[in-house]
Amino acid sequence: MAKQLKKIIDTSTEAKIKEAAKKLFTQKGFNAVKTREIATEAGINLALLNYYFRSKQKLFDIIMAENLISFRKGMSDVLNNEKGDIYKKIEKLAIYYIDTLKENPNLALFVINAIHDNQHDIFNSTEDSLHQSRKHFAKQFLKEIQDGKMAPIHPVHLMSNIIGLIVMPFLAKPMMLKRLHVSEKEFTQIMDERKKLIPIWIKAMLK
Repeated sequence: MAKQLKKIIDTSTEAKIKEAAKKLFTQKGFNAVKTREIATEAGINLALLNYYFRSKQKLFDIIMAENLISFRKGMSDVLNNEKGDIYKKIEKLAIYYIDTLKENPNLALFVINAIHDNQHDIFNSTEDSLHQSRKHFAKQFLKEIQDGKMAPIHPVHLMSNIIGLIVMPFLAKPMMLKRLHVSEKEFTQIMDERKKLIPIWIKAMLK
């Protein structure tokens, strides 16, 4: 009974810490957040936070890895939809990608850093299902080309353009805010506009 109670407390405390950290990372960015702030937000002392998550970086990595798993699962669901045509899937991908990155603005940079650091274990848990989803989408796309409905473009070009149009603004956000004098509110509005514009741009490319 005592062990079960301790497990419940441990799980609850970990969840509070991760929720507090996610909120602060999203609001302020990784560099601006102090571990003491996370502890205060979670309603615990700093020593307890350090006991559960040895460092801010470790906590950040865990949160981002969990977000990545959820994101890739959602992406697989969109690509695997048997009923959706190519354009409908592109539209759903744009909406799903942008909404996810709005909620998790650190995710794009985290993924890029993980790739550069060869942290392939972060991706392993969902790679098989996502790989099959990409194959299914590519097969569907190539069928459209064979039927003469789309321009003969390699599927890698298609996915690179979709991902680039979606992800690049989030990576360039600090520059846009500082150099182009775009406010946070304007940035959000622009990203919401891109949910509609990206499918239009991709469709024009495929015709």
